[in-house]
Amino acid sequence: MQIPPSSSAPAGQFPAELELAPFRGVRYVPDRVSGLAEVTSPPYDVIFRDKEVQWMAADPHNVVRLILPRPVPGRPGEEYHHAAESLRQWQDEHILVTDPAAALYVYEQASGCDDQPEWVQRGLIGAIRLVPPEAGVVLPHEDVSAGPVAGRLALMEATQANLEPIFLLYDGHAGPGAAARMVAETAAREPLIDTCTSDGLRHRLWAITDPGDLDAIAADLRQRQALIADGHHRYAAYLQLQARRHQAGYGSGPWDYGLALLVDSASYPPQIGAIHRVIPGLDVQHAVKLAAPAFTVRRVPGLPIELPAALSALEEASADGPAFVLAGDEQAYLISHPDPGQVTAAMPAGRSAPWRALPAAVLQELLITRLWDLTDDEDTVRVVHHDADAAVRSAQAAGGTAVLCSPMSPSEVYAVAARGEKVPRKSTSFAPKPRTGLVLRSFAQG
Repeated sequence: MQIPPSSSAPAGQFPAELELAPFRGVRYVPDRVSGLAEVTSPPYDVIFRDKEVQWMAADPHNVVRLILPRPVPGRPGEEYHHAAESLRQWQDEHILVTDPAAALYVYEQASGCDDQPEWVQRGLIGAIRLVPPEAGVVLPHEDVSAGPVAGRLALMEATQANLEPIFLLYDGHAGPGAAARMVAETAAREPLIDTCTSDGLRHRLWAITDPGDLDAIAADLRQRQALIADGHHRYAAYLQLQARRHQAGYGSGPWDYGLALLVDSASYPPQIGAIHRVIPGLDVQHAVKLAAPAFTVRRVPGLPIELPAALSALEEASADGPAFVLAGDEQAYLISHPDPGQVTAAMPAGRSAPWRALPAAVLQELLITRLWDLTDDEDTVRVVHHDADAAVRSAQAAGGTAVLCSPMSPSEVYAVAARGEKVPRKSTSFAPKPRTGLVLRSFAQG
């Protein structure tokens, strides 16, 4: 699906081309650490405090010490300087070394650690040229919060580095180009990195350095557009750092690019997990009673809740439009076929038809805001990623209601982003996310 540039962008104001530039990656020296699985980690924003401690204990050089440095009591911001000191020290000690030549890196993630994975995702890690969203080249689909953006910006300014890639998708359904061909050909060679992590994923990395191959990839990507699948706060921080440097008179430089993984979603369709909601204190019977005037309601058999049956019913009903399972107090109800008139009345003005048709929009605007008369914020509505059982247990413990949702499709996300809109909060969770620490980008190397 080709995403049209935003009509609000003045002609010629922004670069109109997608550029993924080669760079000299900074990588761990395998024989200087206990293992690549022990020094790498998931992205910073999916690591909870208890897991953070585990990652730090795995190896004294785990990348979590860089991406989530510990705050210093009474000295706000000092932790970012500590991260910068650790990065410099690890480079001085040759724990981390810079590759000799600029490259685009083919990165593969696969389920299981054998040669017969159920799924594989491959893409290119490089330096994405930064353009604002209104240019229609790199498109966000989520809003960002000021706090996380400020934190990532402070870390980049202190370390002068991009420590973990954002996750971008482009749609290659029009036909495989040179980029997809080079990714496939390169993956048939001996990798630079081949490691398995505790989550059961295999990670492999190759470098493309041939000038002809790099030129062919650049020409292929030039007319394409990218969707930010994961890393909105980091991309916003990239843009803020770029703006600061330009305002300070530094001109062009490494701050005009940011570390990114770019995946062809036609060759490697992304996995989008469901994101469920928990409403503490809202009894499920009362929740159903309030929802009934706008939805068809059907009780899911089973007492206590038979979760597989509830999820199966949800999947079937979602094929016809927005549907949800309300669960709690050992009972579950399927609500579906929302009344079109009430959906229309609940929607905010100015939203496109694709946005208004999103199940997440119906959930946020009709069910939570209009029927339940609640504010859809972090204090009122808890978010549970992927795990329906955890959502139900959390609701039962809080005397509330779990709202089990179906995952959003890539086409729905593209359709909204194409119009410069953002999906409702916490609507998407793309996977697999790139592993942090396999390759870093230092501004000193461009």
